[in-house]
Amino acid sequence: MTAGLLAQYVMNGLMLGMMYALVAVGFTLFFGVLDVIKFSHGDVLTVGAFTALATYVALHTAGAGSRWLELIAMLVAAILAMAFLGVLIARYLVLPLRSAPPLNTLLITLMLGTVLRESIRLFYPQGANPKPFPALLPKGSIDLGGFNLRADNVLMLAAGAAAIIGLQALLNRTKLGLAIRAVAQDEETARTMGIDFTAVVLVTFAIGSALAAFAGVMNGLYYNEINFGIGLYLGVIGFSAAIIGGLGSVYGAILGGFLFAGLQVLGTVLPFASAYKDVFAFAVVIALMAWRPTGLIQEKISERV
Repeated sequence: MTAGLLAQYVMNGLMLGMMYALVAVGFTLFFGVLDVIKFSHGDVLTVGAFTALATYVALHTAGAGSRWLELIAMLVAAILAMAFLGVLIARYLVLPLRSAPPLNTLLITLMLGTVLRESIRLFYPQGANPKPFPALLPKGSIDLGGFNLRADNVLMLAAGAAAIIGLQALLNRTKLGLAIRAVAQDEETARTMGIDFTAVVLVTFAIGSALAAFAGVMNGLYYNEINFGIGLYLGVIGFSAAIIGGLGSVYGAILGGFLFAGLQVLGTVLPFASAYKDVFAFAVVIALMAWRPTGLIQEKISERV
């Protein structure tokens, strides 16, 4: 294998890992503050991607001539809409079931995911068919000795890294982040300190859902195509990444996302067909979970959220 080809594999792994990490962070935020697994998270990603596409179609039809304006409008519309959807899910589906058995929350979010996914398939124009996603980022590239460094990939990686760094800054350097971490550590003590538990939960679900929307748009820009099932696939991978990283730890979710992507890329270069890359990645994840059930970042040394 040449150095250029190796660099290309690394870049592919970084792109996939960034998307998986953004999804996994959402799972770990929800679990951190409320101890729930929100199985509709991946389908929120799908709705976010289709919201962005609908925004593009509306702007393009109206004659908006700027690619950057269309891209920014798509991102803003998808992020705000999914943040609002996350608030609605937390307020009217998850919080009312706090005193119910955890399986009830798991089941209701699982069913909600099916409702979201099937709604897109049934009600979006020709929603059952894959949809071309506009390639709005610059397509220029630099040849570095067999490694084709694309400008759009660099921009997406930078944007994803900025989103994760921004989340870390919010959690560690703001009063809102302090409140989120306090609720994640000890809900009762946080209430005693005067923290509005319900408001913190709603904001956390808004943040996690907005990150899913961002990942959905990034997925569309990367593959230039979306379909109503992308969230189901990315949701399973994101949840797996959060588990192997250490559910409840943002750092663990990020680590798990890039680890899963690395396993998939490794699966494409091992001496069997690349079609089995998911089988290889999930098999390794199963082995890791059996070896370390609490995740790679052990519970006793990790700090929730």
